[in-house]
Order: sequence, then structure tokens, then C-alpha cells
Amino acid sequence: MFITIEPHQFSANQKLLDAMFRLRKRVFFDELGWDVPIKGDRERDRYDDHRPVYLIWCSDDRRTLYASLRLMPTTGPTLLHDVFSRTFGNDVDLSAPGIWEATRMCVDVEALRLDHPEIDLMRAMSLMVALICEVAVDKGIHTVVSNYEPQIARVYKRAGAKFDEIGRADGYGKRPVCCGLFEASECVLQQIYTKLRLSKPLLSGLRHTAQHHAPAFAVNPYAAQARFSGFAA
Repeated sequence: MFITIEPHQFSANQKLLDAMFRLRKRVFFDELGWDVPIKGDRERDRYDDHRPVYLIWCSDDRRTLYASLRLMPTTGPTLLHDVFSRTFGNDVDLSAPGIWEATRMCVDVEALRLDHPEIDLMRAMSLMVALICEVAVDKGIHTVVSNYEPQIARVYKRAGAKFDEIGRADGYGKRPVCCGLFEASECVLQQIYTKLRLSKPLLSGLRHTAQHHAPAFAVNPYAAQARFSGFAA
């Protein structure tokens, strides 16, 4: 199941959030070698104290985490401005109520292999891209900005996302970090549904109308795609 965890829901979802922080440590510190704050087996930074919205893919009983990411408004503190400012030009203003930052997207490959062996990493990350667009359109967010490693652009393209890379810089990890702007609209969301062959939204109870004109064919949303390895910032 795909869910959002908003600040008022943190206390009711502590186990999922704890699993998310442990996954982030394994991905960003252990695997990617990023300079991120670590406490024990968890990665949690100061931006998690600013009451972000977490997008979560988990089992129906909420006991197993498959993937997660964080959304934050650019009108407040962000990694984009405080850490990754070298990835975009000084003349670019990315602070606005309708622009939100997506960070810390990661996937638990082992958990997926056990519960959904038909899903590979690229498909999993593509579904998370669809989830971002669904939430953005539903919440009136018109642009999502994200920092990511270059190879992740293939995921975005294969998912049908519409984005522009506005810059990149070295010095953050093993690979350069890019900055991309992603359009969030009904049109783009339909394009993603079609590209991923999704017959209905991933989230239930959305306010937007995309579910009323989703592709007419019924296809398993977990159908496997090509093999891929990599994660977004």
C-alpha cells in the first residue's frame, strides 16, 4: 500500500518511520557513502525536525517498509538551499509555496525481493515518482525540485515524468549530484499512468480527478521492468 504520513500522524506511525530512518542509513551512508548524520543504525537530519510529509510504500499491515521519501516546502529550510546550492545557479529562485523539495528517496531491495519478487528497483522507483506526482497534484503543488545522481534520470524518463535538469555539481559523494525541476500537473500525471501502465491511482481518497480518466486497460501496477541500481537524494 502507498500512504502519506503527515506531521499529525507521526506518533501513530512510529514503527514505519523508524524503519525509514534505518533504511536511509543503509542506503545513503553504507551504500552511497554520503556525508549524512548517523546515530546508531539510523540516518536522521535536522530537516526531519521541520515536520515534513513522508511518502511511504509498505505492506498492507504496515509492518514492512519497501520505499520512502520526504517532501518539504521550499519556503522553509531545505537541503536544496543549505547543502545542494552549488547544483543550481545563483540567479534561480526556487522558494515558493507551490514548489516543494523531494529528498531521501530510497528502496529496500531485499524486502521487495522477499514480498514482491516480480518488482525490480527501477519499477519500484518509478512507482515512487508516480506517488510524488499524485500527492503534488492533490495538494496543489505545481513543481517538485529534487537532487539526484545522474543515473537516476533514467528512472524519471522511464516513469514518464516531465523534468528539466538545471545544474549539477561534484563533491557530495561518489558521483555528481544533479538538480531537477519536475512539473506536477494532471497532464503529467496521466502521462505517468500511461507510461507505467497504471489503471488507477496508487493512493486512495485523492481529491484530484485523474482516477476518473486513467488508462482504460487493467494492468498489474507491480509488473516488472528492466534491472537498475541507484537512488535519489
